[in-house]
Amino acid sequence: MRPANIVVGLVALVQVGISIAEMFLWKCECVYGRLQDVFHFTPAEVINVEPIVKNAGLYNAFLAAGLVWSLLTKSDSRSLKFFFLSCVAIAGIYGAATLKPATLVLQTLPALVALFLVWMANKPA
Repeated sequence: MRPANIVVGLVALVQVGISIAEMFLWKCECVYGRLQDVFHFTPAEVINVEPIVKNAGLYNAFLAAGLVWSLLTKSDSRSLKFFFLSCVAIAGIYGAATLKPATLVLQTLPALVALFLVWMANKPA
């Protein structure tokens, strides 16, 4: 397996992890305790933003599904990888601007590394 595909797979796994945390573990004490530390949410805020967060988790699941699709398909997988990795990178930039700068490290940086590796793997000799 090419290094590019390994990194694309890792980016997909990160999206799956984010999706699970947002959709299913949002009010779990293991996640809520971290939310208080990171975002300084009160218990009422956790409940108020839950529908929005679950919706965002679904979007992350779609990004993960697209990346997995790009790894499994034989036809034009490079275009799919570029599209979904770009979406992840943009989501990370937007998350950094609206939530926490750490999303640049969690989402954008790995997506950009994967984009570079995909581009290098398919670059004509």
